[in-house]
Amino acid sequence: MTNENGRKREKIGTVALGVCSSIAVYKAAELASSMAKLGLSVKTVMTEHAARLISPRIFQTLTRNPVCVSMWSEIGDWKPEHISLAEESDILVVAPATANAIANFAGGCAPDFLSTLYLAFSPAKVLIAPAMNSSMWKNPSVMRNVDTLKRDGANFIGPDSGKLACGTEGIGRLAEVGDILQAALKVLEAK
Repeated sequence: MTNENGRKREKIGTVALGVCSSIAVYKAAELASSMAKLGLSVKTVMTEHAARLISPRIFQTLTRNPVCVSMWSEIGDWKPEHISLAEESDILVVAPATANAIANFAGGCAPDFLSTLYLAFSPAKVLIAPAMNSSMWKNPSVMRNVDTLKRDGANFIGPDSGKLACGTEGIGRLAEVGDILQAALKVLEAK
């Protein structure tokens, strides 16, 4: 990675970026780009449904790193990929995080690579940025899952209020990319 003067820039940390299938998924590409420009090494993990909304190639190009979508991809060495990625990453940022991902994390379920990766992380090294419809966000089961994750030590940012993709107004918008980036840097500093 080089800076604007063409000089080599040091990597300031490694981020595992979890991307779920929310309409806000396009903002995750902006987040990945912003992180890479700061000098973070970004390793993207997408749910299979997120990869149907936006191409993994976008993240690969923006971060200059391979993108993991499936638990069943070939691995390069003997160590399971979710374990090695957790060990080499300083933080897991999940943006956007869906109600499904939050439920998997809170319940200790691991039906996909992202939730398996979450289980390999210390919750204090996790930042979750939810994005969903207001009714979904306010659902008691989602609130219970969020409370569980917070008690476990996971960090949250958002969601914000405003106009939602479904045409309604309310809480549920993905936090602004700059705010997610600042929150991630705070978690990195705390480690």
